Parts: sequence; C-alpha cells; structure tokens
Amino acid sequence: MTILLYVLAGIILLIILLALIAPKKYEVSRSIIINRPAHEVYDYLKYIKNQDEWSPWKKRDPNMKQSFEGEDGTVGFISKWDSDHKQVGSGEQEITKLTPHSRVDSELRFLKPWKSQSDAYMITQAEGDNTKVIWGFKGVNKPPMNIFMLFFNMDKAVGKDFNEGLSKLKSVLEN
Repeated sequence: MTILLYVLAGIILLIILLALIAPKKYEVSRSIIINRPAHEVYDYLKYIKNQDEWSPWKKRDPNMKQSFEGEDGTVGFISKWDSDHKQVGSGEQEITKLTPHSRVDSELRFLKPWKSQSDAYMITQAEGDNTKVIWGFKGVNKPPMNIFMLFFNMDKAVGKDFNEGLSKLKSVLEN
C-alpha cells in the first residue's frame, strides 16, 4: 500500500511539474501578399461568410452544418459550424472588433474535439498597390491541458492550414 502511495504521489508531482513548465500561451500567424488594394481585401475579409470560399476547414468538410446570427461584416456577427470530421469539429466565430481597412478581430470558441477559446485576427497592410494579409490566432493553455502542448507543435499544425488558406485566398482575390 505504501509503494502505491509513493507511485501515486510521484505521478501527481510529475503532472504538476509538467504543467508548470509547459507553454501557457500560444500564437500562430502566417502572411501572404495579395495583388489587390488593401481596402478591397479588407472589405472582403470582414465578411465571415466569405471564408467558405478559401477556408481549408470548409474544404475538408464541404457538408458541415453552418448557422449564422446577426449581420455579417459587423461586430457581434456569429458563424457556427458543426462537423464530424476530426480536423474540423464544431464551434463558433464571433466578430469582436473591426478596425476599418486594417484589422478584423474575432473570438473562436471550439466545442469539439475539445473545448478551447482563441482570439483570431486578419490584418491587412498596404504595400504599394498590393496588400499584405496576416492571419493569426492566439490564446492561453490552462493547466493541465497545457501539458499537451509539450507534445504538439501548434505552429506547425495550424500554420500549415493557414498557409493553405492564404494561398486559396490569394487565388480567389486575384482572379
């Protein structure tokens, strides 16, 4: 019985130690240059429904269930999705702030495959006649879930999807 208690205490201490050293915050972003004026790119990006044309997750499950609340392109608009595809899951995205011609901020609330919340952003910056688009998101990993981040490279996994989406966005806006 004493050995079992020592093993259990060791496991608990290991979990506590890992939770203390594991990353508690994350941020992933990617960028691309689009050959269109910044105001045109921004005016397209502020409408969440336009993401259906370039989102890598919509491509993975074109039959996902979607619903919407509010007026697209305005603060408070909510886009909800539900999919059985493990890389899509279910959740919602709410526009939280619009900075005209430069930034769209939203809150991502993932419900499955696991619950989490992230702050997402799309930034448009004029570069001559072109536009640099920065797509990213950031959030906090609460212990003990942050231990998972010791074994999962969020930047690599999500960054690949961001690159795919930005390439498709460039294609959509330049054609």
